[in-house]
Amino acid sequence: MDKTEFILIEEDMEGERLDALIAEHLESLSRTLVKELIEGQKIMVNGKLCKASYRVKEGDEITVVIPAPQEIALAPQNIPLEIVYQDKDLVVVNKPKGMVVHPAQGNWDNTMVNALLYHIKDLSGINGSLRPGIVHRLDKDTSGLMVVAKNDQAHRSLAEQIKEHSIKREYIALVSGTIKENLGTIDAPIGRSKTDRKKMAVVADGRPAISNYQVLQRWQNYTLVKVRLETGRTHQIRVHFAYIRHPVVGDSVYGSGKKHFELESQALHACSLGFRHPSSDEYMEFNNELPRYFKDILTQLDEKR
Repeated sequence: MDKTEFILIEEDMEGERLDALIAEHLESLSRTLVKELIEGQKIMVNGKLCKASYRVKEGDEITVVIPAPQEIALAPQNIPLEIVYQDKDLVVVNKPKGMVVHPAQGNWDNTMVNALLYHIKDLSGINGSLRPGIVHRLDKDTSGLMVVAKNDQAHRSLAEQIKEHSIKREYIALVSGTIKENLGTIDAPIGRSKTDRKKMAVVADGRPAISNYQVLQRWQNYTLVKVRLETGRTHQIRVHFAYIRHPVVGDSVYGSGKKHFELESQALHACSLGFRHPSSDEYMEFNNELPRYFKDILTQLDEKR
């Protein structure tokens, strides 16, 4: 059965390309799929067809008809998965660095979803057959805590908490350079880069994005920070710290490209996750340690003091 989504354009969204905005707002849709839907006359603005390049205006009403997904038989795979907590409504997992969260074109197996299908009997179906239980995501090379929904009621509750920014999400990041202030807030809107549409950037017409940070430790040329997100924009921490000229170490997309500690990707870990339980409404919080690769880097830095 087809699903219809509605997006009302607010002031902070104005000026975005239609295809880029929909892909960002409806995370289940890739930009390629959005373009296919536009060409297939499945997307309308104020009741009229528009091109993918249309720049949205405040007050525009966008209607997106998403065809029912073709069923793809995803294979449960016996992939090691660290389950931190589980009950009848949800699962909290500690995703390892290098694991893709859900299948997509060209990457149909060895994802966290394949592992979940093997280890968990029931998962919510709201996000369709390719993303069962997936409420939020972490980048492939960001490790750490994620919550997964086991039924649709739990999924809706957790998704609403994410939407209203009431979920606690804290990360540990190693960034380049020395940050002098012990505490700080980066309040800078994020949207698609004007020069490279595959990347995000701080842009004047972007969506509000706020990251609060606390310095945990300093070394020559490096700073360890704990970051608490007030919003959840794509690549928010990586974009924000690159913006203040302290990019996350190992970030080849937003960093300088310089090699650090033989890292092939960013030193970023989701260390704390807190939310209200979907059934009991009780606040739950989970915390975990840094992964081994991260600890080894910090040891190297301490030895060079």
